[in-house]
Amino acid sequence: MKWIGERISFSEEKNKTTIVINPEDHTWLKAVMGAWVSMWYTIGGVITWSYFKLDLSQQESLILVIFMVFWLYFAYKVTGSFLWMLWGKELIKIDEVALYYKRSIKKYGKSTPYYLENISKLELNQPKEKSVQAAWEKSPWIAGGERIEFEYLGKRVKFGRKLNEKDTTLLFKLIAKRISERLKGK
Repeated sequence: MKWIGERISFSEEKNKTTIVINPEDHTWLKAVMGAWVSMWYTIGGVITWSYFKLDLSQQESLILVIFMVFWLYFAYKVTGSFLWMLWGKELIKIDEVALYYKRSIKKYGKSTPYYLENISKLELNQPKEKSVQAAWEKSPWIAGGERIEFEYLGKRVKFGRKLNEKDTTLLFKLIAKRISERLKGK
């Protein structure tokens, strides 16, 4: 097992390269995010209880329903980010045929094959340091911030969540080299 930075490990066998990208590990951030998620669910519980137990006018009921729609959306997003912080990882395997990508939380997640001959326009996507995009992607409730992308049959595929510039460059070079080696071997 070799390492690129603190978050990326990879191993190489004869015709296969396996890469694991772990999320950022900030214990204090996990604790704060856990408290925030707990409070968010408490708010949702109180609003749900209020909807069913209090004698509300039609307008008040409508307001609570609209609030709960927004609440559910953000509960889904924030819970996903929190679970990603705790147990998430990105798994990339490059063999003779395809690049397999899996975004998993614990063991859950689907591995998707991307056949090497259909991969094009492999490129870096590093936001400018003081841009709004960089500030947005640094926030803990955002799980995105993918740094490497390629085009596959007309669709953009992105991975490498919240990697710093040095790690992104090293990972990009490793992946580009392995893909070109596998394509030349065919």
